[in-house]
Amino acid sequence: MNTDYYQTLGVDKNASAEDIKKAYRKLALKYHPDKNPGNKEAEEKFKKMSEAYAVLSDPKKRKEYDSFGSDGFKQHYSQEDIFRGFDLNEILRGFGFSGAAAGRRQYTYQQAEGEPFADLFGGGGGQYRIRPQKGDDLEYNLAITLEESVLGAEKKVAINKDGRIDEINIKVPEGINAGKKLRLAGKGLPGGHGGPSGDLYLNISILPHPIFARDGNDIYVEKELKFSQAVLGTTIDVPTVEGSTKRIKIPPGTQNNSKIRMKGYGVPHLKGSEKGDQYVKIMVTLPKKLTSTQLELVKKLAEEGI
Repeated sequence: MNTDYYQTLGVDKNASAEDIKKAYRKLALKYHPDKNPGNKEAEEKFKKMSEAYAVLSDPKKRKEYDSFGSDGFKQHYSQEDIFRGFDLNEILRGFGFSGAAAGRRQYTYQQAEGEPFADLFGGGGGQYRIRPQKGDDLEYNLAITLEESVLGAEKKVAINKDGRIDEINIKVPEGINAGKKLRLAGKGLPGGHGGPSGDLYLNISILPHPIFARDGNDIYVEKELKFSQAVLGTTIDVPTVEGSTKRIKIPPGTQNNSKIRMKGYGVPHLKGSEKGDQYVKIMVTLPKKLTSTQLELVKKLAEEGI
């Protein structure tokens, strides 16, 4: 039987590959079995147009079809040959009949002898079935305090899952830094057709702190010293991020902006038991006003070359 594949798709013989694809897509949207359940006429049209597209979308097959005509072409190609390499699942995915989004249908097609669309319409040739689909992943921006980033914490977040609020308990590991992601397996959107749920990813940010600053696994805190303390040396009490207070010695002659290291008072590493350090940044303050006695003393110091 002479079959005009171009006429089947409603395109000109000189139509481009893109024109052929657009024509097939338009027809697939109209005659696909999902949209025409039990409609035998639509079934036949879908089969014929899919066969036409399988040939005309393949440059080699199209060239031979144009050379030999329909009858001559089918002497060289069986129906199995026509559909070999024709991925129905991929084609339908591109046309919106399946995809990764939860709840959509996923089709799979395998070539077999006989009717290639049999299972699509309820027979037993190829295979056309709904596959389980993993649910979509979700992301949530979680801001934590600096103390929580150092010491760890247990948090509860409310996640909107397609209009339904789901409260999830989260354990923030000690030592986590800003910019890191926490993955909670199976806490995303539900899967489709028995598939697993997606994952939940928490994007971690750290809120500013009035006293401490963090750089990697190290903690920084500023302490002011009087000029005389910096010159003569002293001892000062320094708060730690863990909530305790540590008394440290300031050596004589400490310079402005110098740093004193407190080993092991920083942030624990995510992997391992070691900790970073805490650094005390010294800010030497100068008096804005001096008494007459103080002024005389400073003048004497200046005369001594200080």
